[in-house]
Amino acid sequence: MTSPPLPRRRLGATGPEVAALGLGTMAFASPSADADECVAIVHRALERGVDLVDTADAYGDGRAEEIVGRALATRRHEVRLATKVGLPMHRPEEGGGLSARWVERACTHSLRRLGTDHVDLYQLHRPDPATPIEETLEAVGGLLDRGLVTHWGTSVLTVDMASDACTTADVLGVARPVADQLPYSLLVRSRERVLPALRAFGMGAIVWSPLTGGWLTGKYRADQPPPEGSRGSMAGTFVDPTDGAKLSAVAALSTIAAAHGCSLPALALARVAAEPGVSCVLLGARTLAQLDALLDAWDEVVPPEALAAVDEVVAPGTSLDPRNDAWPDPAAFTHRTGA
Repeated sequence: MTSPPLPRRRLGATGPEVAALGLGTMAFASPSADADECVAIVHRALERGVDLVDTADAYGDGRAEEIVGRALATRRHEVRLATKVGLPMHRPEEGGGLSARWVERACTHSLRRLGTDHVDLYQLHRPDPATPIEETLEAVGGLLDRGLVTHWGTSVLTVDMASDACTTADVLGVARPVADQLPYSLLVRSRERVLPALRAFGMGAIVWSPLTGGWLTGKYRADQPPPEGSRGSMAGTFVDPTDGAKLSAVAALSTIAAAHGCSLPALALARVAAEPGVSCVLLGARTLAQLDALLDAWDEVVPPEALAAVDEVVAPGTSLDPRNDAWPDPAAFTHRTGA
């Protein structure tokens, strides 16, 4: 059966139109990720109508960008290509932060790895308290003027930071950011408090981790050990399969989904995508099978009653675990200018 076309939405007030689902590529950063399968994942996503591919220079110190560049070698014209700058790189010749010098150098490096002459969306990966925003945005403006970047965006900003970014851009004569990238799911709803402000500033939201690291697939249960090979089965990951609050919430959400004739992943994706201000929901997959399962979940019919019922489990504007909000501790931010 042919899947229905993905709905299309604009990134903010002035950004490009994109499919409601995008592809996130952080999983490509792992040394254990098979590069050929990663390329196949990109191609499968394009076949199913996905046209926003999101990556970052810090994903595997450029490995994810290199794989994306390989995947898009003959298909660059089919996508809106997004990457990020700011998180520390760990190769000796690399850097991090949002200084003008590093933003300009990092963009050049990203373009080389991606095999393209421009990126459609260049995102500031995290706020950098060590660099004045004026300095960063002057550099971004230079990239826009030279055609190396078509639009720019941010990630996990507070309302005050988003306001400051837009006001500073106006003062400098730089186009405003078109989107903020943020974590959002049925278990992580604190960013709902930011979305109205983003809309007021003309910014859309690009959502990552809509399944909260696999929790909303239903794979973690109180009466079973975590599946072998899952993040919950590995030491040192951020997924704690014994988290009682998440286990209880997932059980309740699974009951809601079953009562309305849909799967838990379908409910999770549909509810996040339905939130006003959400422009695109990123799917992250380590295998083709995972991607196919997520795309199939999107095609399921989820009734409005199911979407409304999730508020009984996790209240709007709240998160079960603040660590999932991805807010950086400024004291822990590593600022490097690069060599």
